[in-house]
Amino acid sequence: MNLTEDLTCAICYELFTQPVMLGCMHHFCKSCIMRFWRGTRGPVSCPQCRREFPNKQFQTNFLVAGVVEKVRGTSEESSRKKRMKHLQELLRNEQAKSKKYISMMRRDDEKINLVMRSSSKLKQKVQNEFHALHQILYNEEQAVLEELRKEEDEMLNKLEKHMQELKEAARQAEEKVSMIGNLLDAIKENLMVEVADLNTRAVAEVGKEPKVDVPFFISKYSGPLQLAVWKKMIKLVKPGLTHLTFDPDTAHPNLILSSDQLSVVECNNKVCNAQHPRRFIQSVNVLAAQSFSSGRHYWEVHVGNKTKWDLGVAAESVDRKAKVKLCPENGYLTIRLRNKNEYWAGTQPWTPLCIKYLLQRVGVFLDYEEGKVSFYNAEGMELLFSFCSSFNGPIYPFFSTCFSDGGTNAEPLRLFHLQL
Repeated sequence: MNLTEDLTCAICYELFTQPVMLGCMHHFCKSCIMRFWRGTRGPVSCPQCRREFPNKQFQTNFLVAGVVEKVRGTSEESSRKKRMKHLQELLRNEQAKSKKYISMMRRDDEKINLVMRSSSKLKQKVQNEFHALHQILYNEEQAVLEELRKEEDEMLNKLEKHMQELKEAARQAEEKVSMIGNLLDAIKENLMVEVADLNTRAVAEVGKEPKVDVPFFISKYSGPLQLAVWKKMIKLVKPGLTHLTFDPDTAHPNLILSSDQLSVVECNNKVCNAQHPRRFIQSVNVLAAQSFSSGRHYWEVHVGNKTKWDLGVAAESVDRKAKVKLCPENGYLTIRLRNKNEYWAGTQPWTPLCIKYLLQRVGVFLDYEEGKVSFYNAEGMELLFSFCSSFNGPIYPFFSTCFSDGGTNAEPLRLFHLQL
């Protein structure tokens, strides 16, 4: 047993207060033993050993009382230090939380400003896109603007709600910091302060940082909006559908091009032995005969039921002799299909695309000056993915049939030409 236990009353289980000693040498608080014997007439007994005494007699033990006071002082100092340490730790935690919330608020504020600035520009862009069709397609334009407004409102509401949650959490954290500071001051002045409930106090709930994809939002309304209604006003659509052809001088030796150079298929065997400096050697790739150094262009590729393919654009300077990863660092901006239904964007690392249906025709939109390449489901004009880059030199439409895999991926890629 330690000294504190030896100086603890067996009745109240606290350090002795005015310790008294019975004839059996056991010690108790004076008030505790008197309360224990209250109402007892005649002989009394020791609460600890049950020894009986003829009357209520005890002796004050001043020596034990002195020791108790020394132990009490030491114990209180130790307790004070523990509480100081606990409060300091709480203070650090709450300060860290406050700093985190303020940082998150700043990020949300930047996103709110970006959404608002971008939305203003996009509204003007939508109106410009629809200018030529305004009289006939007024309802279409208003529908797009309404969708944009709803998405803007949804994003702003999410961000503003999160901002309010952060403000409330930051306010509570600041209050807690102030409270803890006051408690620390009180403890420094040797005041006894109850701090046990600080960790149990209710605090404001802060939800997860809202997922607001501003680049996707911008790209969605920066694409070829007129093309979404091409069936109604095809002659006024700008940009119109660019008619491409495959370039046989760039085609891998295993690729067979149709006579009109609108279709390409891989045949597992080398069909072309002609050497050409622009030909792909390691991968079954081919470029379009057309290149672009300015302007906005849109084309479509029929992929049908192929199980894998790659589509996009390539810089003129790409390595055609080696097998390289199709990524921006190597001059490629592409999306791909693998394993029949797995769609990916060719970033570093790969970005999975959440596409719930099988694409039959893919649209590619190039805005050379803006450095943007966007991909669409050509049948419904839903945006699939957008790259933001910068171009120096000619950009070529790029295609890869991938290997036919014994016939499972033998369907050709076909360039789509609109028949009016």
